[in-house]
Amino acid sequence: MLAALQAELDQRKSDGLMRQRRLLDSPQAEHIVANDQAFLSFCSNDYLGLANHPTLIAAMQEAAGLSGVGSGASNLITGHHRYHDRLEKQLADFVDMPAALLFSTGYMANIGVLGALAGRDDAIFADKLNHACLNDGGYYSLADFKRFPHNDVHALESLLRASTAKHKLIAVDAVFSMDGDIAPLTEYLALCEQFDAYLYVDDAHGFGVLGAHGQGTLNHLGLKSPRLIMMATLGKAAGVAGAFVAGQQVVVEYLIQKAKSYVYSTPAPPALSATLSASVALIAQGDHLRRHLQTLIATLKHHLKVTRWQLMPSMTAVQPLLVGNNYEALALSEYLQTQGILVPAIRQPTVPVNTSRLRISLSAAHSVEDVIQLVDTINQAEHVVSAR
Repeated sequence: MLAALQAELDQRKSDGLMRQRRLLDSPQAEHIVANDQAFLSFCSNDYLGLANHPTLIAAMQEAAGLSGVGSGASNLITGHHRYHDRLEKQLADFVDMPAALLFSTGYMANIGVLGALAGRDDAIFADKLNHACLNDGGYYSLADFKRFPHNDVHALESLLRASTAKHKLIAVDAVFSMDGDIAPLTEYLALCEQFDAYLYVDDAHGFGVLGAHGQGTLNHLGLKSPRLIMMATLGKAAGVAGAFVAGQQVVVEYLIQKAKSYVYSTPAPPALSATLSASVALIAQGDHLRRHLQTLIATLKHHLKVTRWQLMPSMTAVQPLLVGNNYEALALSEYLQTQGILVPAIRQPTVPVNTSRLRISLSAAHSVEDVIQLVDTINQAEHVVSAR
């Protein structure tokens, strides 16, 4: 077995698909120290720049002193702390849903929800570019798992029309993590009404960034229905860690009983929930941060002048630069590193074959000057990298 594992690793390296970890020696921010070198970073999902916010640091320190550093037991034993409970109610109120439930990660949320809400006689319909955890949740659920082409409303309609499943659940990203585009959720919700289905929306990259006061993509699109269930992560725009699922009260009560990744896990430390309560307040007051983020997006689009590579259409903080070839995407990322700038090269299987890209993640912590420095360096790199 060990020889087979090594052979597969060697092949990945030969194909330009080997991933490497960086050792971070600073707080997560727009300027970081990684592998003992200072970088201007466009790698982080810390979209509002809250991961190192002094208010959140103080909140965590105070809460740890009052609640300790561990939850000690599962939620259904003695692990459900008042800080957890307060945050769930706060999040439900913030996203205008009847109830919410905390999970330790977005991955655990998606696996738990899809496994609980869909079984052998049911069907899940998923976009082909969904995040891996939505795919895994679909496979693990034992439901009939149907995938449709990216954002293809007509293909989804055909699948729903042909389905004889007892319960139907559409599961999609709201903002796609590697493309930055927004799913046609309005059309999907209309299909739910037509075919008696429910819509499960992973809003990991929209929560805190889109909608009134950062309430998320559903709010941004003006969508409200008892057929909607949303998940959002709390380690991106919220700057901390974890995830929550929000929907009808009966859905949340059912998940408490049936979502295995909730029932059989120890929850995150209570101090994290106390910190997140402070974070949600900052998100609600953060319209100026979201305006600045839109300014940065406009600056990037205006100043980027490359012809060899293509900036994919996105109005969100995720701005992918399509390169195509694995080796060229790596070469571009490595060139930027030599100039003190970190932008990750994203390759298969995270994205489809021949669509390797640089995933530029903008944060409200960046300045306009930071973005112009990035763009100028990419403009220069087109001539350097293409000549290799």
